[in-house]
Amino acid sequence: MFDGIPRRVVSLWFPRLASDQILRRCPSGGPFALTLKQSNINRLYCLNGQATQQGLHPGMPYSDARAFCPNLQTAPVDLLQGQRFLQILCRWATRYCPWVGLEGRDGLVLDISGSTHLFGGEKEMLSDMRTRLTRAGLSVQIGLADTRAAAWALAHHGEGLAPPGDMLAALQNLPVAALQLDEKTSTALTRLGLRKIGDLAAAPRAPLTRRFGPDVLRRLDQAVGQQPEGITPVADPPHYGVRMTLPEPIGLISDVMAGTERLLTRLCAKLKAQEMGARGLTMTLRRVDQDHQEVELRLARPLRDPHRILPLFERGLAEVDAGFGIDQLRLEATQVEALPAQQLTHVSAGRKGHLEDLITRIGTRIGLTNIQRFLPADSHIPERSFIIAPAAYSDPASGWTCTNPRPLRLFPPEPLMIAEPHPPERFRWRRMSLTTARATGPERIAPEWWLEDDNWRSGLRDYWRVETTQGRRLWLFYTPQNPGWFVQGEFA
Repeated sequence: MFDGIPRRVVSLWFPRLASDQILRRCPSGGPFALTLKQSNINRLYCLNGQATQQGLHPGMPYSDARAFCPNLQTAPVDLLQGQRFLQILCRWATRYCPWVGLEGRDGLVLDISGSTHLFGGEKEMLSDMRTRLTRAGLSVQIGLADTRAAAWALAHHGEGLAPPGDMLAALQNLPVAALQLDEKTSTALTRLGLRKIGDLAAAPRAPLTRRFGPDVLRRLDQAVGQQPEGITPVADPPHYGVRMTLPEPIGLISDVMAGTERLLTRLCAKLKAQEMGARGLTMTLRRVDQDHQEVELRLARPLRDPHRILPLFERGLAEVDAGFGIDQLRLEATQVEALPAQQLTHVSAGRKGHLEDLITRIGTRIGLTNIQRFLPADSHIPERSFIIAPAAYSDPASGWTCTNPRPLRLFPPEPLMIAEPHPPERFRWRRMSLTTARATGPERIAPEWWLEDDNWRSGLRDYWRVETTQGRRLWLFYTPQNPGWFVQGEFA
C-alpha cells in the first residue's frame, strides 16, 4: 500500500479476443474459429462460443475440427492485428486508472488503488467494465485482488472479487495451475496430491524447493502478497514534435528558414535516439493574428539528417503569407519509419541520397505517387513480367533476370496478315514495307492457365527476334494453333 491506501489490482482476461475482434466487424451466425499454422499443421487458435459448444478447443488440428463440425467457418489469424487491438484496449482502460499494463497476448492488468471511489466502489467499477466490454462485443473474465498474481488466478480460474486482506483464503480452492506454473510442474504437483493452492501452501517448503526449485514457492508468495510483483504500464508512444515561440514576430524567409533549421536539429536528435526516420513532416506557422498556416513535406525515403531536409522546405515556406508576423513555429513528424543505424563502408559512404532528394523535390509539385518505376514480376508472360510502383514507396530491383532478351517497347499484338509457319521474308507493318535480314528463335511461351487473360486464349506463342534491312528490330510471335503472325514489341 502507499499513503495508507491498500493496493488493489484488476486482471482482465479476454478468452476470445482474436475471434471477437473479427466477429465485431463481420458477425457470424454459426461456429467460427481462427487458425494458425504451426509446424506445417493448421490448428485452431481462437474460437467463438458456438464452436466451443461443438467440442472444439484451441490447438486442435483444423482437419479434425472440420470432421467434428462440418459447418465451421474459419479465417487465418493476424497476430500483429491482435496486439494492436490489445493496445487500443489498454488505452481505453486508462479511464479507470492511469496504471495499466499488458498481461500476455489476451489480458490487461490495472492497479486501481485509490481510484475506485470515482465509480462508487469496487463492485460498481467492475460492473461498469463488464457492461462496456460486453456492449462492445468482447467476452471478458475479471478478477480483483490485492496482488497481481491473485487477480490473474481469479480471472482465469475463479472470476471473483477477493476481499482485502487474506489472499490465501481467497485462492486456497483454486488449482495449482492458477499460479501460472508450466504444465509439467502443475502435473507433477498434482501427482503428489498437491492439487489446490491451499494444499501447496500447507506443504513443507524445503522439499518443494529441492524438487521444483524456487519458482513454485516464489509464485505462491507473490500470489498471497509475501513477495512484491510490480505492474509495468504501457509507455506512451514517443511524440516527434518540437516548437519554438519567438519573442518578436518574424516575416523574412531567411528568418523562417533559420528557425526551421533549429527545429529540425532538435527533431532529428529525437528521431536518432529512437532509430527512426521521418517520411512526413508538417511545419505549422502561427501568425500574430492567431491564424495558422501549414507546410507539409513528404519524403521519398525516411530521413533524419537536418541538412538534407532543410532545403526541401524552402519552396513551401517561400509561399507562406506571414501577414503581420509569425510568432510561433511548430514542426512535427507525422509519419515515421524505422531507420536503424548502419555500418558505413567506403562504398556506402559515397551514397548521398541525391536520387531520393530529387524524387522528393519533384513529388512536392506533382505528388510522390505520380513518380513511378518499373519492377520485375514473377511471370514469363511478357505483359505480366513487370509492375509499376511508386518510386517513393519501393526499392529499385538489383537486376532483371531473363534468359532471353526482351524488347524495350511493348505494345498490344498487331497482326501481319501472314499465315505461313516460317518467319516472313517480307511483310508490311504500320504502313511500312520491311524485309527480314535475320530471324532468331523461336522462344515458345505457354499461357498461364490459372489466370484469365483474353489475349492469351489462343494458346501457345512462338516468339522470334527479327532484324530488318530497314533498321527495325522487332519482336514477332507465331500462333501455331491458329496460324498467324503478330508484332508485339520493338528493340532499341
